[in-house]
Amino acid sequence: MKRSIRKVAVLGSGVMGSRIACHFAGIGVQVLLLDMVPKGAEESTKPAERNKLVNDALQAAIKSNPSPVFTKDVVKKITTGNFDDNMKDIAGCDWIIEVVVERLDIKQLVYEKAEKFRKPGTLITSNTSGIPIHMMAEGRTDDFKKHFCGSHFFNPPRYLRLLEIIPTPHTDREVVDFLMEYGDLYLGKTTVLCKDTPAFIANRIGIYSIMSIFHIMNKLGLTIDEVDALTGPIIGRPKSATFRTADVVGIDTLVKVAKGVADNCADDEAKDMFIIPSWLETVVNNNWLGDKTGQGFFKKIKSATGKEILTLNLQTMEYAARVKPKFAGIEAAKPIEDLKQRIKMLSAATDKAGEFYKLFHYSLFAYISHRIPEISDEIYRVDDAMKAGFGWEIGAFETWDVLGVAKTVDAMKAAGYKVAGWIDEMPASGAASFYKVENGKRLYYDVPTKTYKPLPGGEAFIILNNYADKLVWKNSACKLYDIGDGVAGFEWSSKMNSIGGEVLEGLNKAISVAEEKFKGLVIANDGANFSAGANVGMIFMLAIEQEYDELDMAIRMFQNSMMRVRYSSVPVVIAPHGLTLGGGCEMNLHADKICAAAETYIGLVELGVGLIPGGGGTKEFALRAGDELHEDEPETITLKNRFISIATAKVATSAQEGFDMGILRKGHDEVVMNTGRRMAEAKRSVIEMSDEGYSIPVQRKDVKVMGRLGLGALYAGVHAMWRAGYATDHDALVARKLAYVMCGGDLSNQSLVSEQYLLDLEREAFLSLCGEKKTLERIQSVLKSGRPIRN
Repeated sequence: MKRSIRKVAVLGSGVMGSRIACHFAGIGVQVLLLDMVPKGAEESTKPAERNKLVNDALQAAIKSNPSPVFTKDVVKKITTGNFDDNMKDIAGCDWIIEVVVERLDIKQLVYEKAEKFRKPGTLITSNTSGIPIHMMAEGRTDDFKKHFCGSHFFNPPRYLRLLEIIPTPHTDREVVDFLMEYGDLYLGKTTVLCKDTPAFIANRIGIYSIMSIFHIMNKLGLTIDEVDALTGPIIGRPKSATFRTADVVGIDTLVKVAKGVADNCADDEAKDMFIIPSWLETVVNNNWLGDKTGQGFFKKIKSATGKEILTLNLQTMEYAARVKPKFAGIEAAKPIEDLKQRIKMLSAATDKAGEFYKLFHYSLFAYISHRIPEISDEIYRVDDAMKAGFGWEIGAFETWDVLGVAKTVDAMKAAGYKVAGWIDEMPASGAASFYKVENGKRLYYDVPTKTYKPLPGGEAFIILNNYADKLVWKNSACKLYDIGDGVAGFEWSSKMNSIGGEVLEGLNKAISVAEEKFKGLVIANDGANFSAGANVGMIFMLAIEQEYDELDMAIRMFQNSMMRVRYSSVPVVIAPHGLTLGGGCEMNLHADKICAAAETYIGLVELGVGLIPGGGGTKEFALRAGDELHEDEPETITLKNRFISIATAKVATSAQEGFDMGILRKGHDEVVMNTGRRMAEAKRSVIEMSDEGYSIPVQRKDVKVMGRLGLGALYAGVHAMWRAGYATDHDALVARKLAYVMCGGDLSNQSLVSEQYLLDLEREAFLSLCGEKKTLERIQSVLKSGRPIRN
């Protein structure tokens, strides 16, 4: 059966329901969002009163931070209503998602009402996080059962990529296959097929991991601040680490899931780990549930110096000032950029941190080994679930590989930890790891057959590290790979993927090699972000030492490299994701095409440090402003819009917003919902452009600039902002230099100039600002604290 999803009904508008509705609207689907008629409005005939609950919930979601939508206008695709008046409207929907309170009796009442209006063949799923899926389908018709399963989104649905699909024995295979593919392609999710077991996969392993940490914490006498220092980004976990995550999710939710596993998993060999510690019971009884009640493991207060965050002392149950933990093992590992090498070093540390990591990993590895085949037949589903649902950069089985399977098993057994029998059987089958790479394809160890199999859909997910045996060239920062089908892939690795001299050298080399041996080039990386911009440390060093000739050479090299991206003899396609700022944005502006992940935060932010975009970004915005001039608009309107984007250091909060800002080009660049697919899409675009007969663009000499007409308008705007107190003296100085470049200088009339003319103006302005004391103070502040000062 060929399905298409044109309209979705979301039944329940709470925190999850309203945000799921927003995510569907964000991808262009019409949404019907329903909830109960509020108490007291049962007799009312006014829709505003009868729909107050659902409307308030939706408005709260839209105003929440981070935003649940890619752009505000998508909310127009959501229609609200209530169960009494509008349940009949689900007849026009292709997928019905139930997101009501976690009570089986209430869910069954909703299904009973929905079944009266649901068209046969319509998908119907539940977002439950803990109720057995098969129990919810009891008493329903055969058609309902065939099209029913669990579809468990994680909060917030826009940002957490996991979607667990949980079929029952009655669910049609076609339904499961469709949801797995739709979630991946259209919702941008890592779809994980789960068995109908308590807490499914991610929460089962994730909550075990947290409960295990609680027990290890008691054993080693660690504090909350120490545990969060040990379990955050240093080991590839989110900044919220353990206790901050609990506060955000809700401590009562964590306890509820833990108790659910303890009550429903009688055969779980580690069920005692889910017993709630007495201090955790006290926290819940005190109603200190985290962000939802204003305090949990942390409490935010107002102090003489502003806002202060206090930490709960679990011995005294009193809040006190946070104490920055110090572990020798962490200090030694911090400079190591490569996560896998860092994990190895942390686990080998001889201090309390090293002891914590040993106990944590031994406990986790033993537990996941026993969950196969209980919760999944395949190990990769466990890793996928943890990475997409809990934000782990590296999965549990992947971490075990890093530390060495055989070596770790021996150490675990010596420490009294038992692994599942299939782990002991691995060496006999010739398997030494859970994953391996062959010919650019990643294989996983399949437990039932004791053989290695390719990861499903591998051809659609390009991971550059998998092409280590196809390395074409490298320097200390960059690598160029042959990623197949005549396409080269270029990546670099530095702190925040910043762009310095070695990266520019690598970029030029990559383009030269691609021109000589390949159809084209894909620029991307597997890191957390595409690039935070140019290496401001290098700029600061040269400026402070007044090495202006070298600084001029460095800026010229950056500009020339960006122009090389634009005017190479082969197509260059860039696949950004995450932070794509400053110089990283400038590189994208010069690509033949951008295949951006939906979650790409892109913008020219140089004004924040007292500079203007100096790698061709100012030139490119001026060029596009000239091209966008329309006869029916004031001559300076497009110039003003682009000027404001740079002058306010505006960053698009999604790739979709990047179109609105004019960074991505409508009808040319594209957004890839699933970030894991963006490189494959970029590769496809390179091949397509090459096969169609790619020709080198011609450098522009007809860029329309406004001269004094534009300068007058922009200077007036800058002066108004300064007079109103929105801009400091230095902000105004930098903005005037930006305006000067974007208008083509002090030209008496509207003129046509070359790209190189604008690049020269851009470079001169950038250099002059590098000599400004207040610019250097801003750069120094960024280098020291990560934030620019306002001066």
